[in-house]
Amino acid sequence: MPERRPTRSLPETLRTLRALRTPADPGFWRSPVRGARFTAVLGVVLLVGLTLLFVTGLLSYAAYNPDLNPVNDKTPGKGWLGFYLFSWPTGPHWLYRLTQGLHVTVGIVLVPVLLAKLWSVIPRLFALPPARSVGHALERLSLLLLIGGALFQFVTGLLNIQLDYLFPGSFYTLHFYGAWVFLAGFVTHTVLKTPQAVRVLRQGIPRGEGGTRRGESGTPRGESGPPRRGTDTLAAPDPLPATLSRRGALAMVGAGSLLLLSTSAGRSFDGPLRRIALLTPRGGTDPGPGPNAFQVNKTAAAVRITPADTGENWRLTVRGPAGELRFSRAELLAMEQHSAELPIACVEGWSTSDQRWRGVRLADLAALAGYPDRPPGVFVESLQRGGSFRKAALRDNQVRDGRSLLALEVNGAPLSPDHGYPARIIVPAAPGVLNTKWVETLTFGEL
Repeated sequence: MPERRPTRSLPETLRTLRALRTPADPGFWRSPVRGARFTAVLGVVLLVGLTLLFVTGLLSYAAYNPDLNPVNDKTPGKGWLGFYLFSWPTGPHWLYRLTQGLHVTVGIVLVPVLLAKLWSVIPRLFALPPARSVGHALERLSLLLLIGGALFQFVTGLLNIQLDYLFPGSFYTLHFYGAWVFLAGFVTHTVLKTPQAVRVLRQGIPRGEGGTRRGESGTPRGESGPPRRGTDTLAAPDPLPATLSRRGALAMVGAGSLLLLSTSAGRSFDGPLRRIALLTPRGGTDPGPGPNAFQVNKTAAAVRITPADTGENWRLTVRGPAGELRFSRAELLAMEQHSAELPIACVEGWSTSDQRWRGVRLADLAALAGYPDRPPGVFVESLQRGGSFRKAALRDNQVRDGRSLLALEVNGAPLSPDHGYPARIIVPAAPGVLNTKWVETLTFGEL
């Protein structure tokens, strides 16, 4: 017969349950890597990186000229949250390529840092009591907004880069409001924690007094009370044997960020760097040979533009005080042609090098429409019948720039269907979605 195991009495069972550690118990967390200095280093990196992300995000918002027309802004009812400080300029012509490239690249590179920072402070999320004072309650609330906002912004941003719209609603709207929620937590948490982080980095923090290691509460096990000043409240009170130093852990985080940088940043450059940008949809894809061999966002087939739409019967409609004018492609080619070397830069962070565009200046078309002096802005409509930004508004400074064209050719050849044949808008420093393809109508002065 099998040996019968003795059953435990109720008091023994209760003692066993009391001995089990929960996440609220500092002894539950035993990694020797956690510590105030480790977290402070990650925090300083995030402080710089997330500030850069927010600034470049605001610049991206301004680049859409959101006050110009509702079609440029997908955040109805935004109120005072929709402020920006200046109208978007047309120079330097690579401005949006730089700011949005930085926004997306820095966001990708910060992913390992963000995950390491969240891992380093996770014991605090379970600390009891939830709030010891008003200041502590404010800190916990800021932490909730910061972590929730950061995860939401990073996840939706990374999905947008990959063109995977798994979330409900518009990315533009979700990312806009998510940014403000994140900022509220970020600013509050930064104000509360920066002095402590600076002190830790300058002076260091002892792990305890008299050789006793201290946990989340900052007191030896078996004692209670608030943490004592000068103790490392993130260090494990009963750490496991070290297999990796804190410097080694920071090096691993840095190596992860470097790997993401090398496999994503190349989408903004030509040559070998673009071919190794494996983590972005505009990275290693080969656009093929020829003058039109550079990246596109939407193809003609994807938006159901057919040869019948762009064939001999196509006409450009130009509206203004002079009435409604209609031009064939041949008539547009017969007008005075101008050239401009400009890139395409998209919100997903990818961009092309400067391409040589040729066509009719928007200012010249404005003059034909009845604005010979100081042309106003223009409302652009595409043959594309659905989807975001099939309509867009351009500001007057964009129309007046001599490099702003209704492009008919690129790099010495007619536009391909995917690049907007028979005609497309190209404007210096503008986001790619405002460089409308398959243009059908230009309405000057009514925005």
